[in-house]
Amino acid sequence: MKEKIKMSNLDLSGSKKRKRNDQRVFKFKTFGEQGFPTEFIGCNFEQNVKLLLEFAQPEENGDHAMASWSFQLEVHRHPPMHIFLFVVEEPVELSLSHHCKHCKYIGWGNHLICNKKYHFLLPSKDTIAACLRYDHQGGNNNQNTNYTDGEIRSKSSSNLIELEGHIMHGVFHSNGFGHLLCINGLETGSDLPGHSIMDFWDRLCIGLRARKVSLRDISQKKGMDLRLLNTVAYGEPWFGHWGYRFGRGSFGVIQETYQSAINGIQNMPLALLAHHINNYEILTVLSRYQMLSGHSLVTLCDAFHFMLELKSRIPKESNLSSCYPGLLVDNTCRWSPKRVEMAIRVVVEALKRADSRWISRQEVRDAARAYIGDTGLLDFVLKSLGNHIVGKYLVRRCLNPVTKVLEYCLEDISKAFPKHDQGFSVNDSKGNQQYKITWVQLMKDIYFLYKNILKELKGMSNYTSIFATIPTASRIILDTKYFLKEYKGEADSRIEVDKSKIYCAIMLVTKNGFGVEEKVMTPFECFILRKDVTFDELKIEVVRTFGNIYWGLRNFAIRSINNLSPIIGTELVFNVMKPGNKIVLGGIMSNIDHNNIGISEGIKDNIVVDCLCGAKDEDGERMVCCDICEVWQHTRCVNIPNQEAIPDIFLCSECEQDILQFPSLP
Repeated sequence: MKEKIKMSNLDLSGSKKRKRNDQRVFKFKTFGEQGFPTEFIGCNFEQNVKLLLEFAQPEENGDHAMASWSFQLEVHRHPPMHIFLFVVEEPVELSLSHHCKHCKYIGWGNHLICNKKYHFLLPSKDTIAACLRYDHQGGNNNQNTNYTDGEIRSKSSSNLIELEGHIMHGVFHSNGFGHLLCINGLETGSDLPGHSIMDFWDRLCIGLRARKVSLRDISQKKGMDLRLLNTVAYGEPWFGHWGYRFGRGSFGVIQETYQSAINGIQNMPLALLAHHINNYEILTVLSRYQMLSGHSLVTLCDAFHFMLELKSRIPKESNLSSCYPGLLVDNTCRWSPKRVEMAIRVVVEALKRADSRWISRQEVRDAARAYIGDTGLLDFVLKSLGNHIVGKYLVRRCLNPVTKVLEYCLEDISKAFPKHDQGFSVNDSKGNQQYKITWVQLMKDIYFLYKNILKELKGMSNYTSIFATIPTASRIILDTKYFLKEYKGEADSRIEVDKSKIYCAIMLVTKNGFGVEEKVMTPFECFILRKDVTFDELKIEVVRTFGNIYWGLRNFAIRSINNLSPIIGTELVFNVMKPGNKIVLGGIMSNIDHNNIGISEGIKDNIVVDCLCGAKDEDGERMVCCDICEVWQHTRCVNIPNQEAIPDIFLCSECEQDILQFPSLP
């Protein structure tokens, strides 16, 4: 369920009176780089946020509202195009839920709750319109999107972070861990392409020195899940271009299973598919791009990779043409085109007489020898003809998996070809075959193969365990939605000569039924210290810094310094330690009451997850609870379709079996 945020009101009158000249304009393409607009030299993430906000325009919020700032960004000058970046500071006190569901789903449920979140938003026209309708007293449905700069910048900060559909929405916790919640590019009506938005987000994360950033990839394009399509073609999701890797799988998927699924589906041989697929249209589409590629497409990865690369090179208004004389004869070929074409006709006629049966290469060669005496020419043609179209026939070639012998077969595919107006023509003035692939036809072909091979493998004459790899691997890839990128998150190396770094973390000491438990609860933070600083001064700075970052450490008291013998507080730090060393400071929380909700991001609700797929934690997928044992399982795993409501009473299989074993009543 979407988290609700405490509503706040902005003073609209003040913002509407502002003029564009009151706010500096920054270039979108360089924003976030070093020096644009600031030198990011803070010790930690939150310090860099504050350095950035020194260049922002503060927004006029009402009392007890979330603080917010804005930047005006120039996308391009001719024609003029500007967008606004909003930064909203969400204190934990103003959040209805102190816990972060995004942290829980990516596996950060053990992280301490932070005092603040920072939302970075690029609003879309639709989200701006929604804010205007809300702010204009009761939801005026005026659809006009020609808003002034003042109106755009006056939107309620709480309203903005609640809405979906932004061009970009990312959120950071004050410890530098963050989540990219959404990006919406050209496909959703934005004026910015998705890759430009991701470049912008990546620059922000690097500049602010974020630690780790997660995202949930559910992006689709023309009905295709991009995390499946791109992974088959490139071995990684679309977000992998920016360094996002496997974070956490749903339905019990682990990284090793995910990688095995990628390897299995990418390396599926096209020749093996061609040998067993009875669907002429699939064969035709594969053959078309085999010919267009100019080189051999061996695997599913090769085919989808070539098609996606082709898509990026063909303008939507244009087409791609390639000419083939049934078979390409280059300038280095020692046989003339006329002799090659005659040999092709002889081979095709020999295959016709086989009446659609698979026959060995040697049989074809022997039959053609009666008409073509040049064995070298025959070998050249047989080597080059495999999986090519000649007239209305497709010459199929495959290695027999049992005999390990090359076999050939001829199929009539005339009914499966697209018509001339769809971008395909047969002959040009020289008698060469000419294939025209339009952008529209290419997208249709990509979708067709995606649907009929990756999503639902159809037309198999012999559905063996080898081909079961494709739907199984596709399901595993689709069940992997959470991806993660690890940034350095370290302080800038340009520090003053008389200062040095020390890295500190906090260990909490708590009592439980088994004794005393010591656990490091935070990542290391960088402290830049004078060379004459004492341990007493370091402790004060550590308590202050971690108390500012973490909600549960506001009343933290240091009791010890790990791995160091008892020391005198007035002793100099760098007399005991070397610059760059790491130390862990242990202690306890005193006089703290958090209303029994815990200090970690994970909700302490004692939910037990034990699903048939192996999942032991919530992963964001729909679940159902057994009314007897109160164990949670995925609805998909217990055969409750997503389109069906969860039943009022549900029993897991174990409890159902236990009930069936009860003695019947007399």
